[in-house]
Amino acid sequence: MTDLPGIVITGAAGRMGQMLLRTVLASDKARLGGALVRPGHALLGQDVGVSLGLPACGVGYSDDPLPLFATAQAVIDFTTPEATLHHAMLAAQGRVVHVVGTTGLSDADIAAIGRAAHHAVVVRSGNMSLGVNLLAGITETVARALDAGWDIEVVEAHHNRKVDAPSGTALLLGEAAAKGRNALLADLRTPAREGITGARVEGTIGFSAIRGGDIVGEHDVIFAGPGERIVLRHMATDRAIFAKGALAAALWGIGQKPGHYDMQDVLGMK
Repeated sequence: MTDLPGIVITGAAGRMGQMLLRTVLASDKARLGGALVRPGHALLGQDVGVSLGLPACGVGYSDDPLPLFATAQAVIDFTTPEATLHHAMLAAQGRVVHVVGTTGLSDADIAAIGRAAHHAVVVRSGNMSLGVNLLAGITETVARALDAGWDIEVVEAHHNRKVDAPSGTALLLGEAAAKGRNALLADLRTPAREGITGARVEGTIGFSAIRGGDIVGEHDVIFAGPGERIVLRHMATDRAIFAKGALAAALWGIGQKPGHYDMQDVLGMK
């Protein structure tokens, strides 16, 4: 077991972090190399397995990333933009694979992560699931086939604790639609609508966000044309799909050349 690649989970106390811990502990292809929580957290020092209601695994929660990153082969990071940038710097220094599922990243954040990717493998995606990445490919194809007279709207729904909107997945789908139209999303994106907005500008890509209950994640890409609509949909019912995809990305990244990759690279779709 000790020759298996070590995977560090950041944000290990969060809902996604706990799912990632369970996924790595259940894997026969990786071992848990560390579980990182914020300083002063109540879980500090506790055995990860015991805290999850599983057998003891010999790995305790830590608030110090340096020794964890120094001995790991990969880090899976679903945290905050600020924390992710810090982790990117440490991963680059240690030449550790950095899988980034953090959402809400600004253009400046993404540029900084890109600079870190000159020194280490970074796999970044707004969504780690196979289905969503297939949907992105289909969205690009449909957008390429239809002209600007077809309005594009990305509608997403998530649980009431999600703090950013649109979701990273919605933006991923919007970027795929823009790519299909040979444009950048920044040039086509419509801001959130409220009040008297006026008529929609042709060729733009809009976003609508729903927050409620315990919705794991639902995304529709709507192509609305004269007299007809095309609706592409993905519905996630289990957060485990993201954890499994993130672990697959981490294992894929080990041995790759430094660079800024995404899940379509991992899935061989490019």
